[in-house]
Amino acid sequence: MKILYAVQATGNGHISRAAEIIPLLQTYGSVDVMLSGNNAHLPVHLPVKFRSKGISLFYRHGGGLNYKKMLRQINPFKLWSDIRQLPVQEYDLVINDFDFITAMACKLKGVFSVQIGHQASFQYQNVPRPDTRNRLGEFVLKHFAPASHYIGLHFQPYHPNILPPVIGDSIRQSLPSNQGHITVYLAQYRLEELLRQFKSLTHLRFHIFSAEVSKQAQKDNCTIFPLGKESFSHSMIHSQGIITGGGFETPAEALFLGKKIMSIPIKGQYEQQCNAAALKTLGAKVLTDMDIHFGAEVDRFFNGQTAEKNAQITFWSNKTIVDNFMAMALKAKSKNPDQDTELPGATLLDGLMNTNFPSASSAIKIMP
Repeated sequence: MKILYAVQATGNGHISRAAEIIPLLQTYGSVDVMLSGNNAHLPVHLPVKFRSKGISLFYRHGGGLNYKKMLRQINPFKLWSDIRQLPVQEYDLVINDFDFITAMACKLKGVFSVQIGHQASFQYQNVPRPDTRNRLGEFVLKHFAPASHYIGLHFQPYHPNILPPVIGDSIRQSLPSNQGHITVYLAQYRLEELLRQFKSLTHLRFHIFSAEVSKQAQKDNCTIFPLGKESFSHSMIHSQGIITGGGFETPAEALFLGKKIMSIPIKGQYEQQCNAAALKTLGAKVLTDMDIHFGAEVDRFFNGQTAEKNAQITFWSNKTIVDNFMAMALKAKSKNPDQDTELPGATLLDGLMNTNFPSASSAIKIMP
């Protein structure tokens, strides 16, 4: 098979997940990567064949989305050009991790695509939402990257088309311990603000990860690290818990490790509000902001009794996740490209890999 895997490069979670999934997808055939967006901080070690600035999210300091910067980054003419030039019709299977360009290219050319990832889970109503739903947020999650079929990833199987989180090997093979520090990653706040909040908690130690520094430094009870997947994972593995936003991959890893989680979802980002609602049911502490009570909340939560890990959380091997995903995707394509079929989460590959698809053209255009 020839597979196109589209990756949204806003933040780091999509890239980290792709790094785990793509080697497993390569057992099914050749995989090309479409990388879309320009707001990620991790190095990209993927077989990237196509790139586009796409549409990225940017944050203003203080905890919200920077809509002005987001709009300035959008070039409608370049978007349309990238959509038209992306040769999605030359692939046997198009897999989309929330990329607008690839979704629109498939829609324009009538090509079957399947969306994988956390955002895909929000196609299903049983996935937790905050008490007050945001209509615009719901619309974006459901229509930003439309696909023929949706297979989500979430903390729990809220729907038969939702699989467990993808967890990296560095986390799976680790030996967790508690060395007393708290790992912090809050991309929406300036480092100066984080230090001001945490330095007063002198009886606690913090590992703060920030895009504002290029080398490790020590400030009172805070060790500051530049962003790096390996160093962040090591810190979290040996922490007593984490303080992070309302993303998906980092809390999923923390749940796997049995760590305490304090979440401050980014203001104005509805997906993170939904994630926070789900995390709250799993024992996490959810705050709306770093206000005057923040220090007391941190002290109370991390010095209290360890929250029990939810007994219903089930993690699969990444190979099992990919095998089930491919079985579900190929069955959906073989039945009806326009119909969102509901399949059991534990569907096996029996008989599905015999499906024959027309071979794709070898003339692949490289986007400018």
